Amino acid sequence: MHDLFDSPHQLQPAPQAPPAGPLLRTARLLLRPLNGADAPHFHRLINDWDICRRLPDAPFPYPEALAAEWIAAAAADAAAGRAHQFALSYEGRLIGCAGLRLSRDKTSAELGYWLGKAFWGQKFAREAAARLTSWGFAALSVAKMTATVAADHEASAAVLAAAGFVPAGQGAAAFQCRPGAKLPVRHFALARDDKVTTGSGPAILLVAAAALIDGQGRVLLARRPEGKKMAGLWEFPGGKVDPGETPEAALARELKEELGVTVRESDVAPFVFASHAYENFHLLMPVFLCRRWTGTPTPREGQALAWVAPERLVEYPMPAADRPLIPMLRDFL
Repeated sequence: MHDLFDSPHQLQPAPQAPPAGPLLRTARLLLRPLNGADAPHFHRLINDWDICRRLPDAPFPYPEALAAEWIAAAAADAAAGRAHQFALSYEGRLIGCAGLRLSRDKTSAELGYWLGKAFWGQKFAREAAARLTSWGFAALSVAKMTATVAADHEASAAVLAAAGFVPAGQGAAAFQCRPGAKLPVRHFALARDDKVTTGSGPAILLVAAAALIDGQGRVLLARRPEGKKMAGLWEFPGGKVDPGETPEAALARELKEELGVTVRESDVAPFVFASHAYENFHLLMPVFLCRRWTGTPTPREGQALAWVAPERLVEYPMPAADRPLIPMLRDFL
């Protein structure tokens, strides 16, 4: 199974050392950065008419030198933050590639992938697409992902549907392996999941959050980790208020669980609250100021942390409920 996969636009000599980058795992696959040693295997797999005819930027026959150039360009694009391309490794063997190419404003990314023909029909593409989209929303903070497939490629459309993509129209695209012709394609899109299910219908969700402020006047933000709702967005630390808890008690508990810091209820002061209607629940979030705690904030739930100057809070993508709090906190500090 394979999808349209944009070639990096910059062609350079093959790198001499494996590039650094994230390692992503699925039940069977390792998604790792490509390196120069992959070029012969890359060429052997992709130099197939049934693959190239579905990749707009792949000529056929596929030149051997182009494989090394493509891998070098992928490394350059990764270093520049333009794209993140991965080798799909199964039992230590390269079986294909997958990647995300960011838009110029980096608010969206295009998913692409292809597999060697011997590995079709084994759901490797589904594993790779699901893992890559999950990582992309968490690590890149994009609001949307897109993908394009040849109009007659039902298997690739099924891969995208399994990953949560929905149809987003039709069009035509030029393919290098068929010069002078434009072929019909289908477009798909996947938006960041901001839905939370809270039973059989809309409900009030009470959450307590804290603006931890250090001695330099910076505010602590936590980035929601992969696998959680709204992964990749930054927020004020905190969490749900359990039945029978006060917001202050819930906040002290959550800060201990999430960050490993001890906060007394007397150390937090009410500041402002957020009231925001999501699609199937309504969030009510009291926000407290906190300048005193014991311990060093440490991520305990896979989240990233950042101490941010008040004037830079607007640079961090946040959930809709958190964004209106930024100007009030900035003006206060």
